[in-house]
Order: sequence, then structure tokens, then C-alpha cells
Amino acid sequence: MTSLDKPTEDTQADDARAVTEAALFEAFGGVRGMVETVLPGLLFVTIFTINKDLHLSAIAALAVSLLLVVVRLVMRDTVKHAFSGVFGVAFGVVFAMMTGNAKNFYLPGMLYTLGLGLAYVITTLAGVPLMGLILGPVFKENLSWRTRNPGRKKAYSKASYAWGGILLAKCAILFPLYWWADTAQLGWVLVALKIPPFLLAVWLTWVFLAKAPAPIDVFAEMEAEEKAEEERKAAQAAERGDTEATAGRHRREA
Repeated sequence: MTSLDKPTEDTQADDARAVTEAALFEAFGGVRGMVETVLPGLLFVTIFTINKDLHLSAIAALAVSLLLVVVRLVMRDTVKHAFSGVFGVAFGVVFAMMTGNAKNFYLPGMLYTLGLGLAYVITTLAGVPLMGLILGPVFKENLSWRTRNPGRKKAYSKASYAWGGILLAKCAILFPLYWWADTAQLGWVLVALKIPPFLLAVWLTWVFLAKAPAPIDVFAEMEAEEKAEEERKAAQAAERGDTEATAGRHRREA
């Protein structure tokens, strides 16, 4: 390696890390996504802790979720994270209202976390790690990592196991509390477990992917193939034109 090669490689590594960070930020919603995830549950447990009013707590949580969607719409920003929050809160409100048990506000989210944790583990064991399915389109590599980029498949597998392990560990804490603790205790623990495990999982994903080979940009490949095909057709058309012109000249000379 020459003295000129190292800065170039360092720059490429920095660029790869920056791309990975940007992709993770986009995929998981960044700071605003975390706020949208925590705020409805925090509002619910705060109000319920103060006055034990299930209806007021549930309505306030649903209202703030809808407000977050409206804010994104007004700012013309992506609403997928806010909408997912609305659906989660809405299911929680329905469960709590139908049963009259405030703890059931948290049950749909807990079941979702359990299912997602299992999905991360099972899909990885099946050779199609869920993290690759989530981030593949973000990195513009789609499913190319499965057969053409084994280093990235390995990184996606590690990240999926990390997510699965963290989510299942979270469930191991929350489900006993669902049966043994009261609503306020469960709510505050759940709020406390929203961000730290998420940040740990995202950080581990970044570590694994930052060390992995660069993604294969299948969109750029398709564009290059289309351009090459257009150039080939143009060359064939020009060749036919030259052939016809030569034939016409020969006919005139004859």
C-alpha cells in the first residue's frame, strides 16, 4: 500500500459508514421516530398514574398520535413511522376499552414485540434475515446480498440475531410484569424500555454493517444495463443504416 492509497481507503470507509448511518436513520425514523414511539405511551401512563381514568388516558394517547401524523403531513414529511404509532395506539385503546383493563393498552404492543423478536430469529435461521429484507431496499441492494454478497448476508444475520435477542429479552421482562404489576408500574417500565434497547440494537446493526462489504447497487446495475442495451440498439440501427446506404449506392452505380 502506498502513501496515496491509504487516504483513499480511509475516505471510502468513512463514506461507507456515513451511508450506513444515513440508511439506518431513514429506516428507523431517527430522533423524531423515537419521540413518536415514546410520547403516546408516556402520556397514557402519566395521566393514568395521576387520576386512574382509563378513558381520558386512552383518548389523550390516541389524540397525540393523530397530532403527530398531522404534523408530518403539514411538514410534507414521511408518515410511515407516525402511522404505525397510530395503529399501535388504536389497537391498545380498543383492547383496553373493550376489556376495561388499562393494562391491556400495552398488550398489543407487547405481542407485536414478541412476534417481531421471533421473526428476526426465525427468518435468520431460515437463511433470509429480516434485517436484510428491511434494509436491502434502503441500500438499493434489494436481495442481492443473499447470493452475491455473503459478507453482507452475514452482517444482516448478526444484526437480526441482535434485534431478536434484545426484543425477546425485553418481552421476558414485560410479560411477567403484565401479570404481576399494576398498570402504572408496567407503563413506566415499558416507557423506560422503549429507547435504550432500541438504541443498542441500532448501534449493533451499525457496527455489523460498517464492517461488512459495500452493498451492490442493483438499481445502478439495471440503469447501466438499460443504457448499454440502448447503445447496442443504436449501434445496430446505425450499422443497418450504413448497410442500406452502401447497398443503395451500389444500386445507383450499377
